Amino acid sequence: MYIRPFDPWKAKLCTCPFKYTLNVYTGCDHACVYCYITSYIPNAFRVRTKEGLLPKLERELRKFDRRYIIALSYSSDPYPTVERELGITRKVLELFRRYDVRCLLLTKSDIFERDIDLLSELRCAVGITVTTVDERKAKLLEPNAPSPKARIRALKKAKKAGIPVYARIDPIIPFYTWEDFDETLDALSFVSHITVSTLKLRPDSKRRMFAKFPGQMEKLWPLYERGERIGGYYYLPRELRFQILREAEKKITERGITFGSCREGYRSFPSCDGSHLVP
Repeated sequence: MYIRPFDPWKAKLCTCPFKYTLNVYTGCDHACVYCYITSYIPNAFRVRTKEGLLPKLERELRKFDRRYIIALSYSSDPYPTVERELGITRKVLELFRRYDVRCLLLTKSDIFERDIDLLSELRCAVGITVTTVDERKAKLLEPNAPSPKARIRALKKAKKAGIPVYARIDPIIPFYTWEDFDETLDALSFVSHITVSTLKLRPDSKRRMFAKFPGQMEKLWPLYERGERIGGYYYLPRELRFQILREAEKKITERGITFGSCREGYRSFPSCDGSHLVP
């Protein structure tokens, strides 16, 4: 099965409404330093195609309950670099159009701009993740991803085409991306919904963060040592997380944008993931 219910681990802090997920590719070449997929996908930063994906997916879609949303995607970006040449995600979207599938698309790429013609015919919402609009910091954190400026420009084109748009500011990293939050929010002020999430570390992402940002982690890690362990992740202390989330919520809602938080034990309205935007 390529279409699977989201959150197979039943994370206790996950507040997503029931939905399905589809990962068009295996792995993601954006190679974000903080990425969580390296804990369960071998060679996670090497993108691979899936044999027979399209015919198998079509068979699954013939039986799919169209009340539900399929999210693209949470264990691999639907628009890795190779998508420019292969166009597999575009072919998946063509199947979604044929079978009238509701779709929630999330990416760290601007390649989706190519597919705006198709996305505008779908029952979908399109979102981008922007960790920071500081181009230097973004390049260090997400070395192979397109620039935040390019992602934002593409999302504005999607909105102009009449597609509901949202964003994630994720992860928020104290002493680093949190310092740029206002500027990042200003650049995304045209979206309908924003989901935020604080940095959560697993042992593998912790090692990468220490290797890439030793000075920052010397300040950050003592906070995580005082924090919580939830579902295999190191969390910031609850009081500090909630202080950040309250401030983020205030700034987002003051701009007339709805607010969501991801796996924080904090509130979201009207959804954590932007799924309420899907027609």
